[in-house]
Amino acid sequence: MLDEFSPVKAAPVWGFFALIALYMAGIILVNKSSASEGVIMLSNQAIPHRTLTGAFSSICNLCMVMLVVLYKKPGFVVALIALLSSFPPLIIRVIHQNFSTIPGFFTNILMIITIIIINKYIIRSAGYQQKIRDQALTDRLTGLPNRFAVSEMMSGLIRKGEPFAVAVINLNSFQSINNAIGQQAGDKALIQVADRWQKLADSGKTGTKDFVACQSGNEFSVIIRDCTSEEQLRQSIECYADALKEKIVVDDSDFVLSASVGYAAYPADSQESDTLFNYAYSAMVHAKGKDHSGCISRFQKEMLGNSHTIEMESKIRSALENGRFFYNLQPQFDMDHRLRGFEALARMKDESGYIISPGEFIPVAEKAGLVDLIDREVMLGATRFIGEMVQKYHSDVVLSVNASVRHLLRNGFVDEVREALHSSGLPAGQLEIEITESVMIDSVEKAIDCIHQLAELGVRIAIDDFGTGYSSLSYLNTFPVDVLKVDQSFIIKMHSGEASKQYVAAIIAIGHVMNFQVVAEGVEEADQLEDLREIGCDYIQGFLWGKPMSPEAAAQLMEEESKRA
Repeated sequence: MLDEFSPVKAAPVWGFFALIALYMAGIILVNKSSASEGVIMLSNQAIPHRTLTGAFSSICNLCMVMLVVLYKKPGFVVALIALLSSFPPLIIRVIHQNFSTIPGFFTNILMIITIIIINKYIIRSAGYQQKIRDQALTDRLTGLPNRFAVSEMMSGLIRKGEPFAVAVINLNSFQSINNAIGQQAGDKALIQVADRWQKLADSGKTGTKDFVACQSGNEFSVIIRDCTSEEQLRQSIECYADALKEKIVVDDSDFVLSASVGYAAYPADSQESDTLFNYAYSAMVHAKGKDHSGCISRFQKEMLGNSHTIEMESKIRSALENGRFFYNLQPQFDMDHRLRGFEALARMKDESGYIISPGEFIPVAEKAGLVDLIDREVMLGATRFIGEMVQKYHSDVVLSVNASVRHLLRNGFVDEVREALHSSGLPAGQLEIEITESVMIDSVEKAIDCIHQLAELGVRIAIDDFGTGYSSLSYLNTFPVDVLKVDQSFIIKMHSGEASKQYVAAIIAIGHVMNFQVVAEGVEEADQLEDLREIGCDYIQGFLWGKPMSPEAAAQLMEEESKRA
């Protein structure tokens, strides 16, 4: 269902026929030039037409390769037929003792082998991509699409300008099931709810076209399309609430659940997917506070007044104005415990000097549009420090800094990076910009342009939290990526089963196939290290070998590394 909303654009159909036409024109020119006795005068030198045969032949071969790369199976079939059809004329000429065609005979054989190899690589890459896509867009417990799938579908609908509504559903008092008969029973209840709602959506009984997803735990969402009125929309949502009235049986225990639902509509409430979802979530919180037995609320602007968020935003602005943002550095090591570099992590103090968790201030900063200012503060400070350490110890350590999607897409971001390199003296090749997978959905064209500009500066590019969202391999091929960072959530689950371990192995294999280095985040146990070493991971980052540290502690670590070298 999500394929129609995929951000990956297929090569245009006209290009397919243009490549075929160019190939046929090239073949005609090859035949004419190889048989011609004419010459071209260039700088008083006679150049035989036959010398151009190789150039025309190369153009033909390039067309065949482009057909396979851009148009996959149809291109491969056409290219194979075209190359095979060229053999009879070549054989006939050899029979008539025209031995000049023998090189072309062997060139065609090599081209057939080449396109077969390319086609096999494309098929294998597509298999890896589909596997990652399925796992990245599916909730493992319920089998429903997950929050990344919801984000992708909403973005696709907005690109198409198709009206829809998104409803966020929270199961009330769900913790009572976990408390009564355990978390495994709670998981079984969630599976039953998911199955019940998926069947309802598939049946069409709601009168709308619905996409059901599991956000996390006992929280679900539904994207509703083909709705003609507010009344029909509300009736559709009520169908999902009513579906809970039938009791749920778990381990011989009966439970009756209720839900609090909040919803918002495109384009009436917002034309941005993240904002729209946040509005629906705010409406759900409002519904939950209004009536714990179950309530449905449509988003209203008045629901945005959250005192805690307002207070935190005020603290962030104050910290930016008064220089209370700072950074810690978390080391990264290769598998032999040699220092690769550091990741700069944003930290913040309030007026009294109390350190506020990034989990508290980062989400608020993102919503308030302040995260790019924080990123800039951290980047300038960390590059200045690491630049000094690199010059002092003649070190080749890499500094990784995070760039939010908002910051990366902001006009002037490349100039900020250039300024940081110039002021710090840090070599461009030792600065690594970490971007998240969501940039591949939010604004691909602008992101690609920005990333290519960074690459031209010599800056390295890393994809952060790889595997938690949807990374199209087509985009990874387009981006000049150097590093993939495997998200901590997958490292933690490596010992939960062989499938989890193989999933991490698959990500590492894809990285190596595409010539990227791979960094595993959140490595905290020796067993995780050994598994990562076994499946070929390049670098690790985590509490096992290094917690986030102050610049002073990082300087001491670099001094120790320089003595060891």
